[in-house]
Amino acid sequence: MATTRTLIPATAVMPADISETTETLSTLLPVAVGRRRFMIGSASAAGGLMLGFQLTASAQTQAGSTEVNAWVVVKPDDTVVIRIARSEMGQGTLTGLAQMVAEELECDWSKVTTEYPTPGQNLARNRVWGNFSTGGSRGIRESQEYVRKGGATARQMLIQAAANEWGVLASECSAESSVITHKPSARRTSFGNVAQSAGKLSPPADVALKDPKDWKLIGKSVKRLDTFAKLNGSQVYGADLKLPGMLNAAIYDCPVFGGKVVSFDAAKVQKMPGVRRVLKVGDTAVAVVADTWWQAKTALAELPVVWDDGPNARLNSQMVAATLAAGLDAPDAFVGNEVGNAKAALASAARRIEAVYAYPHQNHATMEPMNATARWTPERCEVWTPTQNGEAALAATAAAAGLPAAKCEVYKMHLGGGFGRRGAVHDWIPQAVAIAREMPGVPVKLLWSREEDMTHGRYHPVTQAKLTAGLDAAGNLVALHMRISGQSILAGVAPQNLANGRDPVQFQGLTSSGDGAIGYTVPNLLVDHAMRNPPVPVGFWRGVNHNQNAVYLECFMDELAHASGTDPLVFRRKLMAKHPKHLAVLEAAAKKAGWGTPAAPGVYRGLAQHMGFGSYTAAVAEVSVSKEGELRVLRIVAATDPGYAVNPQQIAAQVEGSFAYGLSACLYGECTLKDGRIEQTNFNTYEMMRMSDMPAVETIVMPSGGFWGGVGEPTVAVAAPAVLNAIFAATGKRVRRLPLANADLKRA
Repeated sequence: MATTRTLIPATAVMPADISETTETLSTLLPVAVGRRRFMIGSASAAGGLMLGFQLTASAQTQAGSTEVNAWVVVKPDDTVVIRIARSEMGQGTLTGLAQMVAEELECDWSKVTTEYPTPGQNLARNRVWGNFSTGGSRGIRESQEYVRKGGATARQMLIQAAANEWGVLASECSAESSVITHKPSARRTSFGNVAQSAGKLSPPADVALKDPKDWKLIGKSVKRLDTFAKLNGSQVYGADLKLPGMLNAAIYDCPVFGGKVVSFDAAKVQKMPGVRRVLKVGDTAVAVVADTWWQAKTALAELPVVWDDGPNARLNSQMVAATLAAGLDAPDAFVGNEVGNAKAALASAARRIEAVYAYPHQNHATMEPMNATARWTPERCEVWTPTQNGEAALAATAAAAGLPAAKCEVYKMHLGGGFGRRGAVHDWIPQAVAIAREMPGVPVKLLWSREEDMTHGRYHPVTQAKLTAGLDAAGNLVALHMRISGQSILAGVAPQNLANGRDPVQFQGLTSSGDGAIGYTVPNLLVDHAMRNPPVPVGFWRGVNHNQNAVYLECFMDELAHASGTDPLVFRRKLMAKHPKHLAVLEAAAKKAGWGTPAAPGVYRGLAQHMGFGSYTAAVAEVSVSKEGELRVLRIVAATDPGYAVNPQQIAAQVEGSFAYGLSACLYGECTLKDGRIEQTNFNTYEMMRMSDMPAVETIVMPSGGFWGGVGEPTVAVAAPAVLNAIFAATGKRVRRLPLANADLKRA
């Protein structure tokens, strides 16, 4: 099995001298002579996106290797190195993207390996690799077209090079498994033999992509390219990185949101073993730099610090909840979806049903805490870090370094978990660079402690929702008003993306169309949002706003089904006739789970469906609840339709992982505030699902074709509502506030 390679020095064996890093990078930037350009079209979320690819003629990237184009490097032994701009954090994007390039390239998959280009190279080459951002389950779906064209273009160039050598027409030649064949004469040659000549050619102006029916690699459950390095320990994560002469830093940020450093007594720890520096970082933090991280952490724990707790010193969760509750009936609200006249229809309905739900702050809780290694000089700044967005990391590096982006570089490491935390906000990078600026020329690795990581996250937003429904005399749903009150992610991390103050991301899964469309037809519908932003930093969290929106809508739909005396599946079917793809996954999950047939004694079922990130998902949960209230989630049957399935095994693994994440959030996930600070500081107070509690997950991958949906996040959203609905079936109790750890499930 091929192991993961990197274009930058981020492997277990580092350069003998750190200066080699800069020298290596300089050889990788494109030369000015012989530069050629071709255009590749790609669909983006906002419509057509044209990316211009700058190619360097016969660019040598590794000893004896030839760059055919930006995605494909071929070695003389026919090893194909595929460059992947998106980040790998366990979700399998690296393998999936390589499959798509290799499909069009027609190379030997057994000889494929990968490497990360750097954001600095991308900038220098006119963003040849497109968007580096890996989030929103769009690593594949938003780059699939242009990476496939990258593979197809490289194939045509290799074929043309062979045809030129033989003096024949390229149309008479074909490629398969890294071998080019001239069909009339049966002459054959390998990619490695012609790669250098191919790299000197002008790329074709346009290439045709394969019809999906002709795919040989896409749609196959090939083995992941990064497994072996993880199993044998050679994979280097940011926390593992070692550079010659490197020092280590630990940091302590003000534990109260909005607080600042007043003073600290460096003399108290300056002479402790290994300590090199004690310094202030910005206005809010102090750090210790030492020979080892443990020495730095130990000294930091002994450092006397005086804090100014600032305006939020008395903030607590009860105050936040009261603010959100007031928003449930407030007149100010942004409309996300409106059909008919919901308020008038509610006023005249034969029966009104109302419920209030709440969803807490939650931490990403990545296994690898935030970290970055920085080396700063007045001429150049380099950062090694796990990041979901190399370009955003480069921007953060340049701003903190006080240097132009062209004089900075970020070397992207594999991530020990991302879940959105390492995406939009890179708050640890400016800290690392600020520390490194105090020690010019010395690489310094900043590693957050688990406590620092837990108390200075970018949390899942806290929200509440009031749902009011109107039923007619026959029990049919005629009106629904869903008022959400709570935090806006965009207001916190990207206020420039608000639309006249409105956060469109708030309505994920509830819109009339798009990649998160509601799956029900309601004659009179109003979904709106009262924005309330307490001073707790929020960010994109795996599944984002789909998570709470699915809980609110799917649990309330269950309430309406029972209020009307209708089976929950039958009730939904009536509303889903115009949403066949939503209904198809729901029916598939229900059928496999045995919905409508008796479950085993003491076992109860609940279901939920949702559309997120372009994919249709559904789940049926089977649970048991003892008389004493002990819950066991026994089985999950999940169905997903992502349009096209690049690697079905990886999709199944992602679905299973999404339930581990989603059920952890449902059962335990809650960050509470007291005196302006997060109370949960480690895994003993912020629990995660254990292997012994994990249910069996049966995944139905049912790609219907014609579109590209996401995989890593959509099924997170259906985990909680399916379980909550099953709990009601078992106990007759509605749990409307998460996590379940706070709920009393005892049966009377």
